[in-house]
Amino acid sequence: MRRTLYDDDHEAFRASVRTFVEKEITPHVDTWAAAGMVPRELFTTAGRQGFLGMDVPEEYGGGGVADFRFNAVLAEELLRVPDSGAGLGLSLHNDICVPYFLAYCTDEQKRRWLPGIVSGELITAIGMTEPGIGSDLASMATTAIREGDSYVVNGAKTFITNGINADLVITAVKTDPAQRHHGMSLLVLERDMPGFTRGRNLDKLGQHAQDTAELFFSDVRVPVGNLLGPEEGQGFRQLVTNLPQERLSIAVAAVAAARSALDLTLAYVRERRAFGQPVGSFQNSRFVLAEIATEVDIAQHYVDDCVRALNAGELTPVDAAKAKWWTTELQGRAVDRCVQLHGGYGYMNEYPIARAFADARVTRIYGGTTEIMKDLIGRDLVE
Repeated sequence: MRRTLYDDDHEAFRASVRTFVEKEITPHVDTWAAAGMVPRELFTTAGRQGFLGMDVPEEYGGGGVADFRFNAVLAEELLRVPDSGAGLGLSLHNDICVPYFLAYCTDEQKRRWLPGIVSGELITAIGMTEPGIGSDLASMATTAIREGDSYVVNGAKTFITNGINADLVITAVKTDPAQRHHGMSLLVLERDMPGFTRGRNLDKLGQHAQDTAELFFSDVRVPVGNLLGPEEGQGFRQLVTNLPQERLSIAVAAVAAARSALDLTLAYVRERRAFGQPVGSFQNSRFVLAEIATEVDIAQHYVDDCVRALNAGELTPVDAAKAKWWTTELQGRAVDRCVQLHGGYGYMNEYPIARAFADARVTRIYGGTTEIMKDLIGRDLVE
């Protein structure tokens, strides 16, 4: 499939990222998976290479290029390696957290945080989900009650990507517990604030090298200067505004992961022999591979169009939702069929396809479940 999304600058960037992946990530996947997280040094190494904050203005140390295609290239190359922990962690930092700092920080906050975010010395996370509430953010119980020049934060978050490594956590809180959506605000909590503690690094089905944590807040005093936005009560609107890019980021990664699984399987079926001939020579194998390749190419075209729309400021929440649910369902379906073509070896963790299978399951859940995406699209159609 010929893609027209990228130009020579993007492909040169891709070559640099691929070298980075081969040198700094691939050799360490097993070690990181056993540890349950990537080392902090991965972020600082990525920062030195110019792979963090590509859209951050140069005055804060960033690349100064507001072009999501560079983010997409980075995600595509990172997803070539299953279970590395790097793909989700770095993409969340760049694609999901950085936009909040760019859009809602004051000049003072930008000077305080952005240089470290770009260098990788300040790792970011976002804390929305709480135990027991799932997608119902308006029901969150974490409160931030103002006392003078500080907010006193109490509550808990769970399933937080980068939760162990994070230095800055964009945290959704209730500054007015009597309100639902209008009572929500976003505060940046910092690693060393007294009363802010990490719980377990959660033991997951897949993505073993990605730290996913519980966070606890007990009378954490957060300066009023850590509020994102000009006033309280803007948190829900801020979250909704950034969701299309978040969901597109997941879609980019999902298509890349499906394509990576296809590439792994093509290499396997060309070499693996059964009944005296390569597994790939059987008609059923060819049909399955043809179906996966076609579905991936079709999804890629839609996602590429969404990237163009995002760059033009025209990506709608509905189109992002379509991209997110369709591509993550495709990822799961494609990887499952690739495991089948590997036979018994596809079930062994020493084969990357097995890790890709475990990694794929959660993508239909985080960033909004498939069911939430369909409901959003359906309501837009009939209301």
